[in-house]
Amino acid sequence: QVQLVESGGGLVQSGGSLRLSCAASGTIVSINVMGWYRQAPGKQRELVAAAARGGSTNYVDSVKGRFTISRDNVKNTVYLQMNSLKPEDTAVYYCAAESSGVDYWGKGTLVTVSS
Repeated sequence: QVQLVESGGGLVQSGGSLRLSCAASGTIVSINVMGWYRQAPGKQRELVAAAARGGSTNYVDSVKGRFTISRDNVKNTVYLQMNSLKPEDTAVYYCAAESSGVDYWGKGTLVTVSS
């Protein structure tokens, strides 16, 4: 079992920055992919960014150039640096990880961007 705990959400003005962190704990053999999803009110959950163990990353088009995902494989932690935030980035952000073919999810952290 893997537990994921997110931190770093909050309220920020448009144009501001936030950094989300997600630490994995438990029985960890190897985490292949760690990433961030978000779900805005009335919308489906979407993948924001993902980072593979080997270093490759991918982003949804709407955050390219503004968000940066990084991970520390020793600490089993993934980060999401969010810059130039917009009101449309407001959502609950969920950390996700895949290990040994099983997907794990955090409980989510709320990010609110005021205009």
